[in-house]
Amino acid sequence: MSQKNIIIIGAGAAGYFGVISAAESNPDAKIILLEKNRTVLNKVRISGGGRCNVTHACFDNKQLSKFYPRGGSFLRNLFNQFNARNTVEWFEKQGVTLKTEADGRMFPDTDSSETIAQCLEKKAKELGVKIITSAGVKSVLTNKNKVTGVQLLSEEKLDCDALLITTGGNPQKSAYQWLADLGHQIVEPVPSLFTFNVPDSLFTELSGVSVQRASVRIAGKKIMQEGALLVTHWGFSGPAILKLSAWGARELADTNYDFTALINWIPEFSENQVRENFTLQKKVSPKKLIQSNPQFTLPTRLWKKFCELAEIDETMRWIDISNKSTNKLIENLLNSPQKVKGKTTFKEEFVTCGGIDLTEVNPQTMESKYIKNLFFAGEILDIDAVTGGFNFQAAWTTGFVAGKNM
Repeated sequence: MSQKNIIIIGAGAAGYFGVISAAESNPDAKIILLEKNRTVLNKVRISGGGRCNVTHACFDNKQLSKFYPRGGSFLRNLFNQFNARNTVEWFEKQGVTLKTEADGRMFPDTDSSETIAQCLEKKAKELGVKIITSAGVKSVLTNKNKVTGVQLLSEEKLDCDALLITTGGNPQKSAYQWLADLGHQIVEPVPSLFTFNVPDSLFTELSGVSVQRASVRIAGKKIMQEGALLVTHWGFSGPAILKLSAWGARELADTNYDFTALINWIPEFSENQVRENFTLQKKVSPKKLIQSNPQFTLPTRLWKKFCELAEIDETMRWIDISNKSTNKLIENLLNSPQKVKGKTTFKEEFVTCGGIDLTEVNPQTMESKYIKNLFFAGEILDIDAVTGGFNFQAAWTTGFVAGKNM
């Protein structure tokens, strides 16, 4: 019997995991990994500020699937084959120990993404995988709905018996045209995980100030998220904003990133509780200066800003506060409107919402339902997550399952 040829396109996290899984399942096959860039694992190397947030310490598959605005239920079955615990064990077996931070994110003990990149490269080399860089693919070759090979941008043709595509996400729909040509539906790609630009923000001078818990919602829409919130020199960032941008990726794209965000800076307090607090301050600290007496554990600079917006000057004491100022202060604390115009991509963690339609992929094997021996893994699929190691976990899981089934 002739030797089996397997090709994987895209040398990122999903591509490397796919190629390793394929090599372990097909020890006698000839396996090639193609990468259009000159270097491999670029996103792995820069992710998490160069530390690489490998996965998340969430070892309940049902819970884990809830961190994916798109693709959660699809992944839930796949997590039965390879999940966060399997990721930790796999890297440990290669001599890489992962540590868990307070928020559940997991990083290599070395705090260096290079550790992860080198581990993947070493494993692929040990398994005899051939890696070809500067090799962009122009098209997939098929015959009677079965993969036969690929044609490179250089016009060279490579034959294969099975093909895995892990070329990642892209905000341009045109980047998926070569896959649409195969008959696959492409779910419109739009950005996910971005921060909000507020050009006329009254808070920009507070850049760097953060609160541990705020809730943010979009006016006129049913999207809301809670989490830490950071004031930036261009607007707002932090987990609350990033989660909101992920869950609302499509709806926010539809507004062309022109909408009003409403911030509740103290979501654990009701309006009544805030009023009662102010009434109490009037009684117990009547002569204290309001601006110098921050409430609700808010940062002093932020509290002063709220006071200014409510026309409470530096000399005003609790006993002097008017009903008008009280109402304005409460409004700013619980329902602060911010006019968002545009977005800023969140560092290197940028992901795409959209890609290959999941209804066209076998949820047990990652094989195309239309073309035999064609597989997909990673961000090329319409799967994306909030930050915290979940996007990498989707890459490891889909790559592992696809590789195993080639």
